[in-house]
Amino acid sequence: MCVPRCKNYGTGGLLASLVTGEPLFPKRLVLKSPASAEMLERFDEVRAWIGELRAIPLCRLEMRDFKHRVFGANAVPQEIWIDSIEDALALIDKRRDAVRFNELIKVTLQYQPLLLDWLAKRPLPALGYFHVWSRLLEIVAWLQAHPRRGVYLRQVDIPGVHSKFIEAHRCVLVEMLDIVLPPGVIDPASSGVSQFARRYGFRDKPARVRFCTLDPEHNPFGYVQGRQLPGDHQQDITLDALSFARLDPDVARVFITENEINFLAFPQVKDSLVTFGEGYGFEMVSKAKWLSRCPIHYWGDIDTHGFAILDQLRSRFDHVESILMDRTTLRAFELLWGEEEKQTLRDLPRLNPEEMALYDDLRDNRIRKNLRLEQERIGYSWVESALTAFQ
Repeated sequence: MCVPRCKNYGTGGLLASLVTGEPLFPKRLVLKSPASAEMLERFDEVRAWIGELRAIPLCRLEMRDFKHRVFGANAVPQEIWIDSIEDALALIDKRRDAVRFNELIKVTLQYQPLLLDWLAKRPLPALGYFHVWSRLLEIVAWLQAHPRRGVYLRQVDIPGVHSKFIEAHRCVLVEMLDIVLPPGVIDPASSGVSQFARRYGFRDKPARVRFCTLDPEHNPFGYVQGRQLPGDHQQDITLDALSFARLDPDVARVFITENEINFLAFPQVKDSLVTFGEGYGFEMVSKAKWLSRCPIHYWGDIDTHGFAILDQLRSRFDHVESILMDRTTLRAFELLWGEEEKQTLRDLPRLNPEEMALYDDLRDNRIRKNLRLEQERIGYSWVESALTAFQ
């Protein structure tokens, strides 16, 4: 025996019916009545149970006649009826939510009726945006009126809306915009919050490439209009990705390193430059066609992610060679081994046999569990010695 709880009505389902008009009421709840033996053994409990049922407000209790050999003729509850959605909402104390949701329906019907289906599917998340819903609809309307405008989010001129507001609500805006905008103005190749701007035709912050020249005798970037720039010969330069792609510098090789201090302290190498890799993702250098004609040497951590980054870089430039990511270097600095928090275990098809063997030993924990040698722990003289091969 139990008292039925009207919370079994999902709040989301009740709110969704306000959009769809689906008739949910009157609603019957079938009760499991006590058997004859229960009446005899737990009569007081049964009577208390019936009292609780009768006390539930906004419900109709249907009884059935029951004749007991000891207690004689009795009536026991058979089912409970809830006659309206208003009663159901009152029972679960959601009348205020319903009032607010009806307001969302009203304004959506007026300005963006295509989003009514979204309200029906996502009623509870929609309630969470109650106080900003009108501004979200205004953003949607702006995109409809200015498809793929090619401006920064900062240039969206809507009263009461600023770029930080748009950025903070990108998740819900993606769901809304994908419904109301025609497919031709959405970039399907760009997905996720991080690619929001690109997906809907906004200008994004340009990817930047940071690099240093490594040959003080040959630094084509140390001059402007024929005059030498002041400062260190090994200048730290940052360019947007398009400008970097157009450089086509006269260098014999390019090094890529993942650690900033190693990037800054990289030893001098004749006719060479070094770039700061910053982990996964090489979109910033992928358009630099001159890199396809230039030897590239990658230096990352000796751990599973270091080899995964190398594998990814080779998907852009298949001629990349690794340096200082070998078993000899790993063994030489055993006292400085660390631990990789979360390994990657996927297969890396672009590693050469030596790299693959070491990667397999790392991911299978054959040398030590979660073994990692960070590149900045490798002795500087060891690095200098490895680079003499390029002098």
